[in-house]
Amino acid sequence: MGSSAKSSSPITTHVLNTGDGVPAARVALSLHRLDPRMAIWSLITIGNTNEDGRCPGLITRDAFTPGLYKIRFETGQYWESLGQSSFYPYVEIVFTISDADQSCHVPLLVSRYSYSTYRGS
Repeated sequence: MGSSAKSSSPITTHVLNTGDGVPAARVALSLHRLDPRMAIWSLITIGNTNEDGRCPGLITRDAFTPGLYKIRFETGQYWESLGQSSFYPYVEIVFTISDADQSCHVPLLVSRYSYSTYRGS
């Protein structure tokens, strides 16, 4: 991903299908932020991963504020689209943003019966 794509969204993601050793293309996902006063998740955006397993443009810098966020990946639909079954119908990754000037990369490794996140330094 080029620097212009990185600067366009402070939250990025990359989904890899480790079972087949390929990027996980066309995974539906949604980005949410927790409303602390109402204790409910507010939908910010929906999207799909591209052929490289990435989903650029999740949130603008102006809309990016400190708080609790989650990305929900529709992994069951992804595996169904490949003609396979999966143990997990979806995966949610919840994370905290404490500084609106930071950027956050949310990676996800998936196979039919497992998933993992990793955080590089």
